[in-house]
Amino acid sequence: MHEMTLTELAKGLKAGDFSSRELTTSLLDRIERLDGELNTFITVTRDQALAAADAADQARARGDERPLAGLPLALKDIFCTRGVRTSCGSKMLDNFISPYDATVVEKLEAAGMVSLGKTNMDEFAMGSSNENSFYGAVKNPWDKHAVPGGSSGGSAAAVAAGFTPAALGTDTGGSIRQPAAFCGVTGLKPTYGRVSRYGMIAYASSLDQGGPMARSAEDCAHLLGAIAGHDLRDSTSVARVVPDYLAELDTPLSGLKIGLPKEYFGDGLDPEVERAVREAIGVYESLGAKVCEVSLPHTHLAIPAYYVIAPAEASSNLSRYDGVRFGHRCDAPADLEDLYKRSRAEGFGDEVKRRILIGTHTLSEGFFDAYYRKAQQVRRLIRQDFLDAFDEVDVLMGPAAPTPAFDLGAKKDPVSMYLQDIYTIAINLAGIPGISVPAGFSGQGQRPIGLQILGQHFAEAQLLNVAHQFQQATDWHRRHPSLEQETI
Repeated sequence: MHEMTLTELAKGLKAGDFSSRELTTSLLDRIERLDGELNTFITVTRDQALAAADAADQARARGDERPLAGLPLALKDIFCTRGVRTSCGSKMLDNFISPYDATVVEKLEAAGMVSLGKTNMDEFAMGSSNENSFYGAVKNPWDKHAVPGGSSGGSAAAVAAGFTPAALGTDTGGSIRQPAAFCGVTGLKPTYGRVSRYGMIAYASSLDQGGPMARSAEDCAHLLGAIAGHDLRDSTSVARVVPDYLAELDTPLSGLKIGLPKEYFGDGLDPEVERAVREAIGVYESLGAKVCEVSLPHTHLAIPAYYVIAPAEASSNLSRYDGVRFGHRCDAPADLEDLYKRSRAEGFGDEVKRRILIGTHTLSEGFFDAYYRKAQQVRRLIRQDFLDAFDEVDVLMGPAAPTPAFDLGAKKDPVSMYLQDIYTIAINLAGIPGISVPAGFSGQGQRPIGLQILGQHFAEAQLLNVAHQFQQATDWHRRHPSLEQETI
């Protein structure tokens, strides 16, 4: 069962081939047996999962027709979950038990899905390798010497390892798409505002967006349909009708116009990644799509603009963690100032401190106009680049990351790590949707490569259709890593 897609598992449950309890127990046992080496989960909620599975089985016996009822998934440990530790991968929140559910958690529970637990992540979603977690680095199931990507690396690795058929992640600058590419799974970043951020611990509020990660685009369509929609508790949530994301999956691609941004195929792109991406584009041409080159001229400004805007917003958002109301508190503070200083110094890791310092400097008097305001002006230019490109083509395609997954500990220089996001950051600045799908492997066949597909605002249905048609013509998403110690 651990190699089946969410869609296949749904059919099996409906046919009575197995119960939700049998499925959930099998996956929980697999996590217990094999995750010690990979470290994909921070918290496994066995008792709650089995209770939810039993409830789903009882509801099905009464004629419950909900398509996702009884299906397991995992939640990135950034989504508040009532009665469960929600740590955001940080010592600061190691002792935080959420008193409420995030909107997406409420929606998934209403759909009858079974949460297996909370997955590991870079602290406060700040990272591209999942090495910045207070709970230790996550390892890539395809090659345990490699990173799984970040910040949603725990979710991506858990899906790839067969611990869960699906998971939720968040994407602030590529944190769904890049780990999906590194781990050989499918990951969708929706349009900003398509999925509620209520109860999703904030990093950069104008960039953060939750989304699904699973084996296939069809699975992601099921999940997006469950979590998308307007939320009165989230002022950035868009009041727009949620379409049936499954309805267009089988639409033929004849006549589809694909744009290849020339800036995505220049210096710095690994030859093996370029080969895999161009071969994938060749598959699209065989399906009747038309390909042309386009330009996104301000792409080179995306990383500097992002690393002004995101740290500035993080500095503001993380100011609430002061050791007073919740979270880590230092021992025996001498006074209030000592409480603040030592609680934050002890509770935050190095990367979080680095970004808070950058953001505080950026927002300080005398630097706001020179940095933050200027970065927002560049952001508008980047957004316009995409709008202009979509006047010519239906979707854009390119690599999700410049290289396959790199070795654990290989990027000790923060700037070299930041450059890993060169193909993903602009999408968050523009607010458009993007999806990464498995498209090949590196030369040794050990490390996956992802194809990134970008669409116009609220064009998730088209992206899922384009991704699904590729997966109907290829089997990259059907491949699974072989884990050591695996006995069944």
